[in-house]
This record gives sequence, structure tokens and C-alpha cells, in this order.
Amino acid sequence: MQQTVRDRTPDAGLGAGHAAVEEGLLRATRSDVPFITEAARRLLRSPARRLLRSRAPRFRPHLVLLAARFGDPDAPGVVPAAVVVELTHRATHYHDEVRDEAGVRRRGPGGTVHPATDAHWDNTVAVLTGDVLFARASHLLAGLGPQAVRLQAEAFKQLVTGQILETTGPPEGHDPVAHHLEVLTARCGALTAVSGRLGAITAGADPAVADALAPCGERLGVARRLSAEAEALVPGHRPTMPLLLLRSRGGSQGAADADQELYALLTAGPAERDRNAAALARLRSHPVLAETRREATRQAAAAHAALSPLPDGPAKTALEELCQSVTPRSTPHGP
Repeated sequence: MQQTVRDRTPDAGLGAGHAAVEEGLLRATRSDVPFITEAARRLLRSPARRLLRSRAPRFRPHLVLLAARFGDPDAPGVVPAAVVVELTHRATHYHDEVRDEAGVRRRGPGGTVHPATDAHWDNTVAVLTGDVLFARASHLLAGLGPQAVRLQAEAFKQLVTGQILETTGPPEGHDPVAHHLEVLTARCGALTAVSGRLGAITAGADPAVADALAPCGERLGVARRLSAEAEALVPGHRPTMPLLLLRSRGGSQGAADADQELYALLTAGPAERDRNAAALARLRSHPVLAETRREATRQAAAAHAALSPLPDGPAKTALEELCQSVTPRSTPHGP
């Protein structure tokens, strides 16, 4: 009898699942128009995916596959659900790049600069390619049933709401830090929440499992983003927790003035490299980074606590380890 994912060791089963997800992503991004295939697959090979060289799994599909282990991980809808959440993430990433209208979006290990999408294609092509990925995700989602469609639609609504909240900024009198956490809950938490829920549902797990995995995934998404904000220190105008904390800090007049000066340097953009390098060096030792890491740790702890109703076993242990893995390191690394 053919060995199933359930019969293999947990790591081997997950490895087979991730391989199936990669195959599904390649099929979903194949088009009769070569340029569409190239544009869509370039996004799947974005700088973050260079981590695959160290065999790091895609985060949201990984949640789907772990959640599926509370039911039947070989159920036919599990891998398509993992492909759906990754396509949705990548499509919103494409639109996000255009919305930022930035020449440089992020830096990788060692400070390597990765150009934004619209440095290669104009905004129109970027948006349309994102729309293609949304269309492919919707096509796959339709085969998973009405409940999956409703869950994904709600997650997408939350994600777009988060983007709007970030663009408009906090209302007058509203705490910018609290507003930022609301934005991250919608922008980053909604899709990780639905990843856990879809994995459980498509695997036929008990509904209580899906109910526990949703808040766990939501907090994991926020914790992961805050951890990145504490370490990926890049000048620019996009709000991050360290910058918002820096802007809102009080204290003595001299300290407050120094914080405001540093904030102005960090939000001035990447044009003046020497001044930016000096500002980033100051930020690396600033208390706002420790405060950001503490908030990320609190979010990860909330994700871990949400797992308490789940039955003990390898799947729960793997999720607990995942919660620990998103806790930021004690010291930030290069910009």
C-alpha cells in the first residue's frame, strides 16, 4: 500500500506537503502568455524566497499543512488551500509594492538591497499581474466549497481594510502605536489566521481545532511582522513600530529633541546614505527596539496560549515551536 503523508514521520510528511505546494504554485502561475508566466513566477522567486536555499518553508502554507495534521493531511483540499493562501499573499505583495511607489523596499541578509517590483515593470503591469494571481487563487478556492470561499473573502476584506488604515493613518487623538497594531492585525494577521482555519477545515478536523488555530495564526502574523520591524531597519516613510515609538517618546527636553532628530533622519528616505547609516547605527542601540521586541514576544505568547485547547501531539508541538521561532532575537542585525 502506498505510504501516505500521515504514515511518514512529521518532518517527511511536511516536506512532501511543501513539495506539493511548490508544484501547485508553478501550475497556478503557468499561462499561455509567456510574459504573464515570467511576471508571476518572478514574484514567487522574490528575495524572501531565497531562504528556500536553506529549506525554510513558506510561512502561510506551513500553517495550513500543520493545521491539516489535526485531521487528514492527505485530504484533497489541503494542498490547494495552501496554494490559495500563498497566491493571495503574493498578489497583495505585488499591489503593496506599487502602493509604496518605492525604488527600494527592503534589505536582505548582509544589507543587500532588493529593488521593488516597479523598478522592473511599470505599475500597471504589476497591478495586473497581482490580479492574475488573485484570479488563480479564486479558481482554486471555488473547488474547496462555500465555507472556504467565505473565510478567504473575509480575510481579504480585513487585509484591504488594514491597507486603507495604514494609508490614512490614525484618526486625530488616536494612539499611533495602537493604530499600528490594528493595521498589523488586519494586514498581517488576517491571512495567517485563515491559513490555520483552512488547513483544519480542508482536513476535516474538529471545528474546535479551526476555532483555536484562527487566533493563534492572527497573533503569529503580528508577532512575525513586529520581529521583522525590529530587525529590518530601513529608512523610509512606511510606519513601523520602532519609528512610531521613537516619535511618541517623551522624557527630558534634550532626550525628546534627540529622538525627534533621529526620527526625522530615519524618515527622510534613502537619498543621503552617510546620514542614514549614522541614524541606523543610533537606532540599533535605542530602547525603542527592545520595546518592539517585547511587543513581538507578547504577541507570540498570545499565539502560544491560543493553542491550549488543542490535543497534544506532534502537530501541536510543531505549532508551539513555530510560536517560539517568531520571537525576535535579543539584538538586531544589520539594516
